[in-house]
Amino acid sequence: MRRSALALVVFGALGVQAHAAPVFLAATLTNGQERPNPAVPTLSDNTTPRPASFGTAEFVLNDARTSLAFTATIFNIDFTGTQTADAYDNLTAAHIHAGPTVTPNTTGGVVWGFFGAPFNDNNPNDLVVTPFATGVGGTIRGKWDAPEGNNTTLAAQLDNILSGRSYINFHTTQFGSGEVRGAILQVPEPASLALVVAAGLWAGLARRRC
Repeated sequence: MRRSALALVVFGALGVQAHAAPVFLAATLTNGQERPNPAVPTLSDNTTPRPASFGTAEFVLNDARTSLAFTATIFNIDFTGTQTADAYDNLTAAHIHAGPTVTPNTTGGVVWGFFGAPFNDNNPNDLVVTPFATGVGGTIRGKWDAPEGNNTTLAAQLDNILSGRSYINFHTTQFGSGEVRGAILQVPEPASLALVVAAGLWAGLARRRC
C-alpha cells in the first residue's frame, strides 16, 4: 500500500482531517502588560493600593475560520459595580485589539468589542457574563462571528491574530485605556497532539503489515 493512501486511511479512521483544523490560543492578562504605562491599581483616594487584577483567556478559532470563541476569567475587577464599595475597579469595557504594528510594547485599535462600547458581539449576541458568587471578578464568554467587527472583520484580522499581533484588554473606571491586558498567542491542543501521535503509531504498524 502506498504511504499517501495509507495516511488517508489512518487519518480518516482516527477522524483527523487534511483540511484546516481548529486553532487554539490563550492569553495571560496582567497589569504590567498595559501600555504606555503599567497600571498600578489604587482605590479612588489614589493612594491606597487595591489588589492587582489579573486573569486568563482561552480562544478557539474554528476550522472554517469563521468564528473565534473565547472564555476569560478575570480577578479583582468588579463585574457588577457592587462587588466592592469603591468604583475605581468597576469593569467598563472589554475588547480585542489588533493591528499590523502591535507588539508587547505597543497598542492597537479595537477590532472587536464584547463588553461596554463598542459592542460588536451582535450577529448573533453570544455574550455570557457570570460574576463570581463570592469575591471580585467573573467569567465572560463570547464568540466573534464572521459578520462582526469594529469597522473590520474576523477575516481581515486573522493574520494579525495568528501572528501574535493582538491582545485582549479589560478597561475599568480608573484605567479607561485598559487595566489588564494579555497577548493572544497560539498554544498546542493536547487532544490534537495525541491524535497525531496515535496516527503515527498506526501508520508504523500498518507499514509492517504491508
